[in-house]
Amino acid sequence: MGAPGLQPGLERIQALLNEMGNPQQGLPYVHVAGTNGKGSTSLILARILQESGYRVGRFSSPHLHSYQERFEVNGTPIEFSVLGTHLREIGKAIAGMCGRGYERPTEFEILTALAFLWFKEAMVDVAVLEVGMGGRYDATNIGSPLVSIITSIGLDHTEYLGHSLEEVAGNKAGIIKPAIPVVVGELPPPAQRVVEQVATDQCSPWFFSSSARVLRTGSNGLTSLLSIDFAGQQLKGVPFSLTGDFQLENLRTALTALKVLMARGWQVPGEALYKGLGTLYHPGRMEVVEGPPLVVLDVAHNPQGAEALSHALQNLFPDRQRVLLVGVLDDKDVKAILAPLEARSRLCIVTRPHSSRARNWQRVKEAWDELHLSNPALLEEDITRAAELARSKLRFDEYLLVTGSFYVLDTARRYLMTT
Repeated sequence: MGAPGLQPGLERIQALLNEMGNPQQGLPYVHVAGTNGKGSTSLILARILQESGYRVGRFSSPHLHSYQERFEVNGTPIEFSVLGTHLREIGKAIAGMCGRGYERPTEFEILTALAFLWFKEAMVDVAVLEVGMGGRYDATNIGSPLVSIITSIGLDHTEYLGHSLEEVAGNKAGIIKPAIPVVVGELPPPAQRVVEQVATDQCSPWFFSSSARVLRTGSNGLTSLLSIDFAGQQLKGVPFSLTGDFQLENLRTALTALKVLMARGWQVPGEALYKGLGTLYHPGRMEVVEGPPLVVLDVAHNPQGAEALSHALQNLFPDRQRVLLVGVLDDKDVKAILAPLEARSRLCIVTRPHSSRARNWQRVKEAWDELHLSNPALLEEDITRAAELARSKLRFDEYLLVTGSFYVLDTARRYLMTT
């Protein structure tokens, strides 16, 4: 589709958009970055704005099963035929920019340009744009948003973003624009100091997610019931279908961003929260598929995500053991991902993600075996066979946890949900 790999810089995306007539110009949008949580925060924002009566586009990444998932308007993915038509149009623009001496754009730059083109065609009132990686040099970092959001900061993609929290924070804070409000989720102190300094330098007011009051008061199965203090209203018994305590922090971040928008004239009634939050569905993110067998799928592909997943599972299933099916890319910190997940995992089955970045996939077994000398992991390179093996190893009252790479979840999820 586009040039492979990561190539920092905004010159290519800007040249491509120029060739396309700059469809991004005039588009009101919310820009969301973060190591973890940006997908859920974007989903929550888009749904509440939709229920408030707005026509909302959402651009997310990566996809789980299909590129169509990355582009939505009011929750409906782009049609395959429309996707193909726009890719052909963009192909002509690429030929034009390359003819002018520019490098060929990367795949993500092409997809970002497609999002702008489709949102313009769909005449959305607002778009929610999720950063692909980092922030400063991400293809989505074009233009001036209504509000910028940084959900979280942890060590991930360190070869591209930096080897310290300060370096990663500096990259992600690159989405902060002069005088544009920025909403900040819970950050480690070193990262928070960097973000605050960048916001100060840019004269951008910042708002902390902790200012939003959200309390779980009960549950209805896997759906939580919340008390929310929102825009001067005390909302009781609000259903919230995303599972895991970390999703409450994502909700607080989204609500804080909505309050910023409301201060600028956007209308978000409390009723939109009742309508929107109880039907949220985020495949592959703390997704619980009730069995038998019970299956939990989550892309905990970095240490911060694994910690959050472990905490959520402990709250949901405090007395249940599990079988762990995992596959991790070569550039990930395997030991730090496995450490919070191993305690209640009776058995680990390691498989290979469908990626050229998974040549050393068996190192996951080596890391597990260091933690469990008496209970070594099993290896199965084929993901489908690994999923069947994991399912066959489950004992009564255990559940299957599938985690790691999106490439593993894609294949395992298809198999487990259709057989």
